Amino acid sequence: MTELWIATGNAKKRAELERLLGPLGITIRTPHDLRERSSEYDPIEDQPDFAGNARVKATALARLCDGTTLADDSGLCVDALDGRPGVHSARYGGPGLDDAGRVDRLLAELAEQPDRPRTARFVCSLCVCDARGDVLAAIEETCEGTLLTAPSGAGGFGYDPIFVAHDLRDEPVRSFAELPAAEKDRISHRGKALRRLAAELPALLARDAGR
Repeated sequence: MTELWIATGNAKKRAELERLLGPLGITIRTPHDLRERSSEYDPIEDQPDFAGNARVKATALARLCDGTTLADDSGLCVDALDGRPGVHSARYGGPGLDDAGRVDRLLAELAEQPDRPRTARFVCSLCVCDARGDVLAAIEETCEGTLLTAPSGAGGFGYDPIFVAHDLRDEPVRSFAELPAAEKDRISHRGKALRRLAAELPALLARDAGR
């Protein structure tokens, strides 16, 4: 099997990646598999956009693992908050907050602006690098939606419990956290990006292996 190193320690994000890339017969590795060198993987996500942060993570991991890497940088951009939390989605409100705390903070900010639309979008940027850290592919996709006034559902992660995709607006209201995995993959930002990548990935991996 071909190996692909993914630049994440998020178990739920890894599960999404394995679910969508599994049919390609790829063995997924993470920084944890570097064992004693895993602590060396500490990229600084200081770029102004998702694509830049994905590239930082992918190149940093490639230098350590000497293999093909895939990094994902994703987040929620809320119109009423002028695009926040954006690239800071995973750290919004500071290190003391968990997913639920970040959701509560965002809802509190929206409650202060009741007249503004609750439209938002999830963004996913993917970056694939070869073993030398050179970029092989960069893909970005979005999923448009609106935000609920309170969390709903126990699945997913991050801001999923308050996000309702526009693709489902003609159905009973269900957040991302209430969708079966296959249905979420069909319409989500990450699902769309990974399907595009899956069409290119076998050739990219074969090319990198032949260098």
